[in-house]
Amino acid sequence: MLNRSLSLDDLLCFALYAANNAMGRLYRPLLSQHGLTYPQYLVLVALWQCDGQKVSDLGGALNLESNTLTPLLKRMEQADLVLRRRNPEDERSVIVSLAPRGQALQKEAGPISRCILDAAGDDLAELVDLRNKIQDLTERLNAKG
Repeated sequence: MLNRSLSLDDLLCFALYAANNAMGRLYRPLLSQHGLTYPQYLVLVALWQCDGQKVSDLGGALNLESNTLTPLLKRMEQADLVLRRRNPEDERSVIVSLAPRGQALQKEAGPISRCILDAAGDDLAELVDLRNKIQDLTERLNAKG
């Protein structure tokens, strides 16, 4: 092995970080048209997939701690995107569901994914394979931590 300095190009973590930043730059103008941030969009996608989730389940799906998720959900409730209510089966937990405005945004979100797919090269099989590899890597890293 060569005895040389480590560079940014050598780091997998930097490649993922740079890709995440690039993705954020693509999403920002698309989401701002709807008054959304990227974390808010992810919450909506999770609720479009399965409405009426406990905050703890939503946090698990999004890989967010409750101290990050709770203020985010409060802002989304103030923006009439979601509704929060105590779980009638367990008063200690809160159920989050889509408000009418959050439901309506689902129809408008389709073009967002299409724009991202277009920018990423439009090779769906390649992108699915990449996503699967990143998900596998995430699982392996989470298992170590």
